Amino acid sequence: MLVGAWASRGADDLTTTSAPPVPESGAELTKEEQANGQATAPARRRKPSNRSRLKLRETLGGAISPKSVASSGTGLVLAQNMMYRHSVTVYNSRTLKMKKTISDTVTLSDFGYKRYSGTSQGAPVEAAFSPDGKYAYVSNYSMYGEGFGPEGDDECTPSSGYDDSFVYRISLETLEIDDAYRVGAVPKVVTVTPDGRFVLVANWCTWDLSVISTRAGREVRRIPMGRYPRGIAVSPRGNAAYVAIMGGNYLVRVDLRTWTTSSIPIGSGPRALEIDPSGRRIYATLNAAGQVARLDLRTRRVTTVSTGTLPRSLAIADDAKAIYVVNYESGTVSKLRTSDLKILQTVSACYHPIGIAYDRPTRRVWVACYGGSIQVFDDR
Repeated sequence: MLVGAWASRGADDLTTTSAPPVPESGAELTKEEQANGQATAPARRRKPSNRSRLKLRETLGGAISPKSVASSGTGLVLAQNMMYRHSVTVYNSRTLKMKKTISDTVTLSDFGYKRYSGTSQGAPVEAAFSPDGKYAYVSNYSMYGEGFGPEGDDECTPSSGYDDSFVYRISLETLEIDDAYRVGAVPKVVTVTPDGRFVLVANWCTWDLSVISTRAGREVRRIPMGRYPRGIAVSPRGNAAYVAIMGGNYLVRVDLRTWTTSSIPIGSGPRALEIDPSGRRIYATLNAAGQVARLDLRTRRVTTVSTGTLPRSLAIADDAKAIYVVNYESGTVSKLRTSDLKILQTVSACYHPIGIAYDRPTRRVWVACYGGSIQVFDDR
């Protein structure tokens, strides 16, 4: 069934360098050295993430109240400042300097939504990037302005009557919002399929998953999920998506070819998800239980470890040997070894750390602090 498709939105249509020196056992060359084919002696080495250590590098402040942070992998980090600041702030991941503050104020009629006159504001929650590095997609908890009712709420059902919201597209070249897509009520996590064809959005209050076609430039499908869908992970092959159902104890697997669904038990209250590069294991925070779970998709075996009170978001290192978790009430970041979920390190962070991102180019971990700051940790 095609849902949310507006007539004015259009239709779907479908140098070489010399080789770097061989690293020593248990070590790697930096990406810069690999790219440049450097063969200096001694070459600079990097530790695997399960042997490196987190160390606070800098705390960033200003007019922010970040709900989440997201790394483009190409030198940018975006912080989504939700309804309190009505903005997305953009940072250079190397210099840690702010590049721009993007207001969430838009004119929806410019994007084909003629029913909304004047300007509207959003409330940025989460962000994801297109595989080609051209765009960021940002979900908005609620919309504000003419044609929109009261803001959404975390205590809701599909019959609560909250308005549908929008996902913005931000051009990473101009750092401006250049499109918008209508989705469900109170959208939270957003992700992009590896081929860049679809943007998937977990709608908290309508209990469903919006599927946006990037070719059509609109939502083309809504898939029922269950009570409070949130985290999303897509398999590296792009054949399946997994959605955490925070009001239950399971994930919903979505076949991205047939759009059929099935459920997989994982533990009570799954919130955030990451999938490893092999596509075999999914890592999830179990918010109420204070645990991180690892699900083996072949055997369906679930392993858990306690990390702190109310673990929220998580991120995975570029070599997939460690994952990082923010513990909201504990005010800490936990680093775990993926092979056995052993806690390698727990560091004090900030009051209410809520979002986390791993920046591959710099091997830094960015932590969004709901109280109004961002902490950046080196992991070397």
